[in-house]
Amino acid sequence: MDLKSLMQRFDGRSRLLVHALHLGAAGANNAQTVFNKQRRCDPDFTLTPFLQTLCQQEACVREDALVLKPLVCLFSEGFQRNLLCFLHLIHSGLPKDSVLHLLHCLTRDDRENQWACALIKQLQRDIEGTRKGTLLTSNCTETLESLCARFRNANAKGRWASCVEGLITEGKETDVSVLYQKKRKSDNMDHDGDAQEDPQSKRVKVDFSPSKEERLSEEEEHKMGTTQQNQSAASVSQAHSDLLGSSKNLPDNMKAAIPVIKELLDPESLWDESSLSALKVFHECDPNEVELLCSLLCLSEASEQSLPQFCSCLLELSPDLSHSTASAVITHLLLHKIVSLAESASRCLVTVVTSLCTRYPRPTCQALIEPILRKGQTGSAQAELLCRLVVDCLEPHHRLLVFRTTLGVSWDEGVLSVIHALLDSKLDLSEEDFSLFTDQLCRQSLHFSKSMKFAKMLLSVLTKYQSHVNPSGHHTLSSCLSFNETFLKKSLQAALKRISL
Repeated sequence: MDLKSLMQRFDGRSRLLVHALHLGAAGANNAQTVFNKQRRCDPDFTLTPFLQTLCQQEACVREDALVLKPLVCLFSEGFQRNLLCFLHLIHSGLPKDSVLHLLHCLTRDDRENQWACALIKQLQRDIEGTRKGTLLTSNCTETLESLCARFRNANAKGRWASCVEGLITEGKETDVSVLYQKKRKSDNMDHDGDAQEDPQSKRVKVDFSPSKEERLSEEEEHKMGTTQQNQSAASVSQAHSDLLGSSKNLPDNMKAAIPVIKELLDPESLWDESSLSALKVFHECDPNEVELLCSLLCLSEASEQSLPQFCSCLLELSPDLSHSTASAVITHLLLHKIVSLAESASRCLVTVVTSLCTRYPRPTCQALIEPILRKGQTGSAQAELLCRLVVDCLEPHHRLLVFRTTLGVSWDEGVLSVIHALLDSKLDLSEEDFSLFTDQLCRQSLHFSKSMKFAKMLLSVLTKYQSHVNPSGHHTLSSCLSFNETFLKKSLQAALKRISL
């Protein structure tokens, strides 16, 4: 049965979902977007008719016989995979019985699809809240058991070698088997060469005692470690040579300033007027030169104790650094240090970041805050520092710049903290900004259904931005609240009801 005939079984809204689920690998996400838009237009919209239609019995021909099959089994395997992924995203807001009935119908498909079987079992686990059974197919289980059995016998010949020999015996020529054959050939050649040696020497090479094996391993490890150290030293030396070679492209006054500026990066040195004069070369750099200068100065490797002194000198410069130069300096000096934070930033680092952000807010937003947010791993230490910048250092229009950045990045708990801090600063949002934000809230609501940070952020929206909520936004926020599973849900619903349209 072709797709057009299958579509006739659905109502208009369900057909949109069917179309979305047919759009290749992105079908599940497309269907979620369609579903969210339908919920915004009609908060009472439900997928029950769609699920019931998929479970309806449909006559079809199988092996020259007329049989009845659930409608969902007549769709392609790609459609079924997208459907299961889509249900996995939104199942918490659907009737459990309807979803489980659909999963039972999918198990009646004649086609054996291992991905579909694994997705069905995973979804059943999530709905029932259990972890019984396994996601592995019978073939996969048998293969793993056979593999484990080969390694269980400590006296078995070769272990991994016997496994590879088994693959070769079965005629499965793989890259591993080819490598193994080469190894065997190499071993044979070594043994032939050893035939000319005295018996004692040959016996030592073949029959190792445990102590000699350990000594050989230590020697090999030492040789490998020495080789790696030499390679590492060679790479560092090469990088240093490249930098020195590139420094030839710098003007003489910039070359002369490098050793003076490096003294500023020594925590025990004191800066004077000559140091301040040396920093004036940053005014004379073009974008390429400032990048090279920062690399030669190794700003990213400077210790945190040296940062306040260096920062004080930078802030003494007059006039201010250009936008591109300030961005380059901030990137080299701070980005790596903040991204690699595993705990709260030190007092030195906080002082430097806040000082530079106050003096150069836009370069800080574009060269520091935006890259950290876009990395998608904003931990608690990074979030704490960014929230401090938002509250203490940025003007309203710069906060709006950061807020727009958050709409285009992947959200995690750290990003939620930053957004909450931005909302608490009472942003001056346009109608378009607020609409984009509520759309993003709707897309993320399912992923953060149990997040207290997300719930508190929603409460800030409903209490501090009531004047921005229009009928369309009201539907969107209502859809967001339907997925919330925290104890704040009743407070959120009450706040939404108080908004007069």
